[in-house]
Amino acid sequence: MEQLSNWLEQEIKTRCDSESNFFGPTAFYHIKAVEENAEFLADRIGNVDKDVVVAASWLHDVASVTNKEYYEDHHIYGAQIAEDILKEKNYPEEKIPLVKNCILNHRGSVLKEKLSKEEQIVADADAISHFDQVPSLFYLAFEVKGLSYEEGLEFVKGKLKRSYNKLSDESKEIYKDKYKDVMKVLGEK
Repeated sequence: MEQLSNWLEQEIKTRCDSESNFFGPTAFYHIKAVEENAEFLADRIGNVDKDVVVAASWLHDVASVTNKEYYEDHHIYGAQIAEDILKEKNYPEEKIPLVKNCILNHRGSVLKEKLSKEEQIVADADAISHFDQVPSLFYLAFEVKGLSYEEGLEFVKGKLKRSYNKLSDESKEIYKDKYKDVMKVLGEK
């Protein structure tokens, strides 16, 4: 799995650096943070297929960084792109549907029931990664969306509040201090 993980990291980095990536090169740092948080949660929670979690983490936003027109339904397009990549890389056939389900269900804005620990871990890792990559959120607010200072600050704080509130109870407990610390830096009490 390490060889595949390294290849996925490079592939995602290449896609993030391409002109077709609407979100700019900072998207890579978000995806890397998702992968790191997902590995941490997999180890902490235990009894999960860590290979599935790692592959899904690297690929959860693959559609968004491949084609900006895929963004609205990037979970759907991403699941298909992931399947194509994983088949090409001879990933175990029986694990591909598990990876696809993680990608299909990772979005906090598209509330779907998480049927496996792996799905919940990837969704939680995606949400909590925003706390590791606050500069990326400001880039999105100011560079991509063109918001004013006040609008950008409110956008970032709102995104972080929504992200935290979408976490599973277990992850909320694990990350509550990080949440409080980041929000305090942004002027929340």
